[in-house]
Amino acid sequence: MRRGIAATALVAALALSATACGGGSEESKADGPVTITWWDTSNATNEAPNYKALIKEFEAANKDITVKYVNVPFDQAQNKFQTAAGSKGAPDIIRADVGWTGAWAKQQFLAPLDGTDALKNSEDITPALLKQAQYEGKTYGAPIVTDTLALMWNKDLLKKAGFDAPPTTWDELKKVSKAVADKTDADGFWLNKAGYYQMPFLYGEGTDLIDSDGKKITVNSDEAVKAIETSKSLLAADGVAKLDVSADAYAHMQDAFTTGKVAMIVQGPWELTNIYKGAAFKDAKNLGISKVPGGPAGVGAPIGGHNLSVYAGADAAHQKAAQKFIGFMTSGETQAKIAMKNSTLPTRTSAYTAEVKALPGFADMQTVLAESGKARGSDPSYSSLYTDFETNVTKILQDKVSVQKGLDDTAAAYKKLLQDYS
Repeated sequence: MRRGIAATALVAALALSATACGGGSEESKADGPVTITWWDTSNATNEAPNYKALIKEFEAANKDITVKYVNVPFDQAQNKFQTAAGSKGAPDIIRADVGWTGAWAKQQFLAPLDGTDALKNSEDITPALLKQAQYEGKTYGAPIVTDTLALMWNKDLLKKAGFDAPPTTWDELKKVSKAVADKTDADGFWLNKAGYYQMPFLYGEGTDLIDSDGKKITVNSDEAVKAIETSKSLLAADGVAKLDVSADAYAHMQDAFTTGKVAMIVQGPWELTNIYKGAAFKDAKNLGISKVPGGPAGVGAPIGGHNLSVYAGADAAHQKAAQKFIGFMTSGETQAKIAMKNSTLPTRTSAYTAEVKALPGFADMQTVLAESGKARGSDPSYSSLYTDFETNVTKILQDKVSVQKGLDDTAAAYKKLLQDYS
């Protein structure tokens, strides 16, 4: 997801442009017009035009605030913002992945938003999303879009296999997969090896990568071992597609699902638009969306998405204007407009209007989010944990190491990052 330009070129470019951003702007008077800069990391082709239109709407109603829009590629944004924030030249507003917010708050790059215009009517925001935006009791991000993982399934293929409803446990998924393979030309299920997609197995056993509150590394616990054993067992089940470890594995999974070559995948709402364009889902009603299968301790899937945050280095006037703009962009009314244009899930309950719920898949995804969405660990380093986890889980799934050895190696890597954890 992340690629960057050469570090030296990036630092030089940022040094030259720092004064154009909020922290270094000459427009720092408490009164009078204010220009704020927003670094947006959304898709420049499909999403950005709609955000630009909303900026014009905001500016029309707030004559004293001008919003300078800058679209920054998502895979460059994290490093770019950290470099700019360290040199006091960051934008007034940054659209941050939920996994970045805590770390930047710890580094004091972000300003708390509690009690400001940015978080008006916060009781309307999905609670887990607010939790992910908090660090040491303060809120540093206003959720603007969200997502989670769901089981997506081809109703026609499952019906041919003799099932009118999706599996609710991993054991049931194995049975359905075998029946699909026996009675159709498709595979039953495609397992994604990526760390993010392995999390439902951990949640199903009642564990996580770490215990943020207890300061414990749990990725190699007995429960975690059972979780990854379950994941691995799927690959040995009849009707489950062979593990794909190629660089294009994600694209291969999507193609297989949209063309009807596989009946079930675990996927997020960001792919809904592309899925509905697929040959297998020309009839949108053929797509089933339900909670990921559960384990003995329950069901759960990680919550992703993005927050809008304010740069702590900006002066009071810019912060106040930024808070007002964020409040507008994350309001229920605006989020409903964003959902209709960009097909992204809102973070406020009030944004799920009848019109939004009528969008294909949205009502189902709202239910999945509410019933099984799980906030990530609160430790600021949490988002950095997926890399080692995925690397070692891949080795496990390829039979290169045992489950326990792979998870022990992951825990050892975590210990270097989380030195105060046991």
